[in-house]
Amino acid sequence: MSSKILIIEDEEKIARFVELELGYEGYTTTKAFDGRTGLELAETGEFDLVLLDVMLPQLSGMEVLRRLRRTSSVPIIMLTARDSVMDKVSGLDSGASDYITKPFAIDELLARIRTALRKTTHEDVVLSSSGLLLDTNRHTVTVRGKPIELTKREFDLLHYLLKNKGLVVSRESLLENVWGFDFAGESNAVDVYVRFLRGKIDEVFDIKLIHTVRGVGYVIKDET
Repeated sequence: MSSKILIIEDEEKIARFVELELGYEGYTTTKAFDGRTGLELAETGEFDLVLLDVMLPQLSGMEVLRRLRRTSSVPIIMLTARDSVMDKVSGLDSGASDYITKPFAIDELLARIRTALRKTTHEDVVLSSSGLLLDTNRHTVTVRGKPIELTKREFDLLHYLLKNKGLVVSRESLLENVWGFDFAGESNAVDVYVRFLRGKIDEVFDIKLIHTVRGVGYVIKDET
């Protein structure tokens, strides 16, 4: 069965172009030309991925993103003419899966779509270590039954480390798989977010969940 993609884009020529290209690749698409209609469609849960423009009438793309993330973990790729670091940070921190700036090459967009869809396919529903449970369907994390509030980035980082439990994951691999292959932010982003996770999990519950392998990266392993 082909993946279903929702295109929320007010520029009809761009929406039609993307629709045609995705159709050639075997995807099933639906278009919406304003934020409110797009949100209503996205909230049906019928779509495997959403392409979301930032500048939309009725509801901005950022507002659509924020509202949708209250109930859905569907992959969302932001489409925008903006290219500032703060716009990208705002979108990603609000729960976007990826961010691509117009004008974009269709091959790059297709690659990002494949990557986003691949991350949601054949994944374990619940991952665990040392009393911690991460539920990908409910997008929740608990330690010994107590819920932990994590940002989207913290959740994604913890998820990736748990998927590779017992394996040392390099900072470069984490940047590529959690932040995106074209991430151009601060090089210490991984270390900063690992500290955030340790502050919310390791220190609060007195466990040693995330271990540092000096000069290489990080590993999660069960306490013995």
